Amino acid sequence: MPKQLVFATNNLNKIEEVTAKLGGSIDLKTLDDIGCYDEIMENGSSFSENASIKSHFIFEKYGLDCFGDDSGMEVEALQGEPGVFSARYAGKHGDHSANIDKLLTNLEHLENRRARFITVISLIWKGTEYFFEGTVSGHIRHERSGNAGFGYDPIFEPEGFDRTFAEMSLEEKNKLSHRARAVEKLVAFLQQNTISKA
Repeated sequence: MPKQLVFATNNLNKIEEVTAKLGGSIDLKTLDDIGCYDEIMENGSSFSENASIKSHFIFEKYGLDCFGDDSGMEVEALQGEPGVFSARYAGKHGDHSANIDKLLTNLEHLENRRARFITVISLIWKGTEYFFEGTVSGHIRHERSGNAGFGYDPIFEPEGFDRTFAEMSLEEKNKLSHRARAVEKLVAFLQQNTISKA
């Protein structure tokens, strides 16, 4: 029977991406699945702090093995903006279209459009916290392209490709995305240290 693990999110896009990577080796639970309807405040100053806030909240309240993540976009010419504010760059949390509009406006007269996506995962397993990081570099397009994915995917073109994340299938994106790379490290850890010993 697969080991249960709580992912401290209700973001269905994230759940879909992570579930595809886990391949049935873990019984992944969402916040809804465990009856957690609290708003977890992400007030850290870094991706690792925000990820840790989520995992600690679940572990301390429910005593369950869990992990939280925080992801975002860092744009070189904007000194790392939007960074930890990626999901609420334009003010309202989760307004992807407004966030993209603001980013494109801020880059309008800049030649350097290099950027990277980053994901940090905080896993609390048997009372100990572990961190896993994944990044993917690329550049910001001048306009949207593609309908898949979410967030900044329609304007982010990863290095070595002529398509945005939003123009890729989930399978393609999962081979190189920041979250996929962080989750691969998480899965490798679980397989090596826990699943075989559960």
